[in-house]
Amino acid sequence: MTTDDLSWMLQDIVDNVPKALHTVLLSADGIPRGASDGMDRRAVETISAAMSGMQSLSRAAAKFAGMEPEATWEQTIIEFSHGWVFLIGAGQGAYLAAAAEPDVDMGAISFRMHRLVARLGTNLTTPPRVKADAWAEQADRARERAGGGAGAGIAIADLDAAFGDVRGARNAVLLRSDGLPRGATTSMSRDLVDTISAAMQGLHAYSRATSRFAGVQDARWRQTVIEFSHGWVFLVPAGGGSLLAAAAEPETDIAKFATQLHEDVVPRLSTHLAASKEASRR
Repeated sequence: MTTDDLSWMLQDIVDNVPKALHTVLLSADGIPRGASDGMDRRAVETISAAMSGMQSLSRAAAKFAGMEPEATWEQTIIEFSHGWVFLIGAGQGAYLAAAAEPDVDMGAISFRMHRLVARLGTNLTTPPRVKADAWAEQADRARERAGGGAGAGIAIADLDAAFGDVRGARNAVLLRSDGLPRGATTSMSRDLVDTISAAMQGLHAYSRATSRFAGVQDARWRQTVIEFSHGWVFLVPAGGGSLLAAAAEPETDIAKFATQLHEDVVPRLSTHLAASKEASRR
């Protein structure tokens, strides 16, 4: 750890929130500033690097949720079959990550995390050094691999239909297993589709890399949710290695939205993709 290690303050969450497992404080470029008890140095460094990438790509998804110029990123939440990972800002160029068991009181851990950030205050003065254009470069490479198009596969009209009765939905992109877009709702430009596809592929990789932080190595990833001041972004598995990214308005009931994604939209798209795959074999 660094000489200004703040681990002693991070233990507060684990000690006072039932089912909380770990906390890590990191700088924007992935340098650990401290961690709660029970984590070895290598694990802390791995999680810090993953969380740094997570916050950078989370911010890159802001336009997916809406075009408000003053929009701000609030938090990113990753759900696994065995637990949760939470990530919030912790001052200039610093971030606080926490892991918890599946049945943690989410209100309680959120309260403790924000209270800890307030207590940390001026201890956090690390300037951000994240490359802001890294995700855009990824998008350019994805666009080149796709030949400049939005990819082959599911038609745009099918995604529009799949989200037609999902309350609060704004945009959606369906990704292939290699991260290239299979289609998108008609509200999106091709450039935005390519850019968001690259960001979502990175978010998926970073989300899975945090599995051990939440308690079990390589456990099943369920979803990643990003909260902005102007809306929400969901990333969920869509079967066959595909991913579905969906954006929602800020006042959306996110529990109902997530349920519709998992129980209605994804099965509908999975059926369509399976039929398309079977047809292509004939």
